[in-house]
Amino acid sequence: MKRFTAVCLLITAFFVFSCSDSSNMQQLNPDQPILAFGDSLTFGYGAPQNKSYPAQLSRLIDIPVINAGINGELSKNGLARLEQLLELHDPQLLLLCHGANDMLRKSDLALMADNLRAMISMAQDRDIQVVLIAVPNTTLLLTPLKQYQQVADEMGIIVENDLLADVLSRPGLHSDLIHPNAAGYQQMAEVIAQLLADKGAI
Repeated sequence: MKRFTAVCLLITAFFVFSCSDSSNMQQLNPDQPILAFGDSLTFGYGAPQNKSYPAQLSRLIDIPVINAGINGELSKNGLARLEQLLELHDPQLLLLCHGANDMLRKSDLALMADNLRAMISMAQDRDIQVVLIAVPNTTLLLTPLKQYQQVADEMGIIVENDLLADVLSRPGLHSDLIHPNAAGYQQMAEVIAQLLADKGAI
């Protein structure tokens, strides 16, 4: 009887988790832009501008993707400029990849996470969907920083944890230790396009 009860609890937990999973997305409008927001990883450092991941993603999904990446930007500076961009472009989706420079400059990662939460809230207050792209730690293992999953869980959004770690672990896909090359940005675009397809957005 105890074993049967335990199995029932596990099944119930599975269905509760599945039903509370916020991973499904609303279908995207091909005429309304997506805002790709972040630092050099979004800007496309290490590749021609037309080979950045936002540019390549736009071509893959046939939806305008605005590249709002700034090289070297800290998350606190990203937070300061995001609102104006949301007002200007009225995007339907925010692709948020920020915090790498906070990590590289050994800034407080708790504050970085707070900045990410504030950016996500800013988008959610405008009914803008958000996908968070995690930045890996600069160790040999390239493990995703735990703050990204924590923030995604708290805010109820999708997080892509492994994309950048996978790209930066493959020598043919990066221009230096922390930036993809054109082929790496293409890989980013392809993985994000597949994620959007899997979640019903395209």
